[in-house]
Amino acid sequence: MSGPSLAALRARTAVYAAFVLNGAVTSAWISRIPSVRDTLGLSNGGMSVLLLAMAVGSVVTMPLAGAVVLRIGPARTVVAGACTVALGLLLVSTSVDGFGLVAPAAVGLFLTGAGTASWDVAMNVEGSAVERRLDRSIMSRFHAAWSLGSVLSAGLAVLLLRLDVPTWAHLGAIALLGVAGAAVATRSFLPAAAPATDEDRPAGSITLGQAWREPRTLVIGVLVLCMAFVEGTANDWLALGIVDGHDASHSTGVAGFTVFVVAMTLGRVGGPVVLDRLGRVVALRLSAAVAAVGVVVFVLSPGVAVAVAGALLWGLGTALGFPTGMSAAGDEEVNAAVRVSVVSSVGYTAFLAGPPVLGLLADHVGVVHAVTAAAVAAVVALFVAAATAPHHAGAALGRGKLSS
Repeated sequence: MSGPSLAALRARTAVYAAFVLNGAVTSAWISRIPSVRDTLGLSNGGMSVLLLAMAVGSVVTMPLAGAVVLRIGPARTVVAGACTVALGLLLVSTSVDGFGLVAPAAVGLFLTGAGTASWDVAMNVEGSAVERRLDRSIMSRFHAAWSLGSVLSAGLAVLLLRLDVPTWAHLGAIALLGVAGAAVATRSFLPAAAPATDEDRPAGSITLGQAWREPRTLVIGVLVLCMAFVEGTANDWLALGIVDGHDASHSTGVAGFTVFVVAMTLGRVGGPVVLDRLGRVVALRLSAAVAAVGVVVFVLSPGVAVAVAGALLWGLGTALGFPTGMSAAGDEEVNAAVRVSVVSSVGYTAFLAGPPVLGLLADHVGVVHAVTAAAVAAVVALFVAAATAPHHAGAALGRGKLSS
């Protein structure tokens, strides 16, 4: 039996690179949230409205991104997304450092959210295609690469914050790195298939509109939505929770977020082994339970050390939710692209609902107690995890064949 083709192996490496770069760019912005809030003089509620601009950009773009991927291919969509992210971050950083203005910063975050959404859908679609080409269940490891990029970027951010490097220099450099890296990596993506017409569409294939009406696909979307909310809560509010709840420095808050990302990364690296031994449904239920416990420990922590321990459990529990949902959506190769697009779109609704809900809660009960909502979302994910049981046409992919 012949091994995977050289083109498939190169595409796998390219997808890893796309995820690393996306994680690094996203983490760079997250690390600047506390200092941006203070520079602009915003309350928690005001900051939540600003974060909402990025979420709106993502949610508005996400359903359209699926159609764009089907039309021009994942590679071009990733590059276009990276360019849009770079433009948005440059606008944010100059608005904050140069003028101290909220409105143009919100426009920049909208663009950042739109670019991130299209980039995210495209690399997940490509990752699903690479899984099929290799006949290996490695989606969680692609997402581990995203976490690795986040860890490296967060660690760099701690150093830059201690050195008082301005926001514009930090975000500007990472934005340009994202564009250059995406342009190089996507050259090795799998060749994009020509858009199918009604006459040559493969047997059993469905349209994007039909995918939006499939109960299983939508329930998987709910699972991803819940786990994205759990992850997004940490992204937006974990560092602020440590800063406000324990009177810690900004760098300490970022360090706590780094622990969360490291734990999530390790969970995703080991994800294929866990999925092989327990199966999707049991693994996801266990993950959701651990995430809920981690959030509760974080909320009830008497000090920074225990809060960081909660962040560690929070990260481990969050690890498998999003990537396993993507794999479940891509069980049938012929319909992987449309279903991954739908699940991503539903999941990103969490980033629209999360900032305003948690911001309003934070203004009333404080940031630390507001994040309890993430534990509730994890419990919901636990109950809907059964929808990810392997589809009849894709069951073989989930039986533990591993690849690095």
